Amino acid sequence: MKFIEVVAGVICDGERRSPAVKFFATQRGYGDYKDFWEFPGGKMEPGETPEQALVRELKEELAVDVDVGDFICTVDYDYPAFHLAMHCFYCTLAGGHAPTLVEHEAARWLTRGELHSVNWLPADVEIVKFLEEA
Repeated sequence: MKFIEVVAGVICDGERRSPAVKFFATQRGYGDYKDFWEFPGGKMEPGETPEQALVRELKEELAVDVDVGDFICTVDYDYPAFHLAMHCFYCTLAGGHAPTLVEHEAARWLTRGELHSVNWLPADVEIVKFLEEA
């Protein structure tokens, strides 16, 4: 089975332990999982650390600079055509710029109570479970 290693950023608007914190979610605009929601990120390139890959990917996908914070978890998930290893980190926006959708068709800031209001990609469901318990 093909192995794909990616990173995902859980971008927080506020203190992540606060009841009022919101998380940035994006809706895919392409591929087999078009219209599913995800935490933004992408594939790691050879020689990159997960943190470097996340900074690069979020700059490419959302035209933002981020500060990568604490490691959350690595999600291992078997999709029909490949095995995914997704390294997830908390992030905050840097530089005062709002995200611009370059590849995604929609985005939303979600409170913990709203996390189930969108149709998540299967691997991202694992991150949602973690955020609900955090």
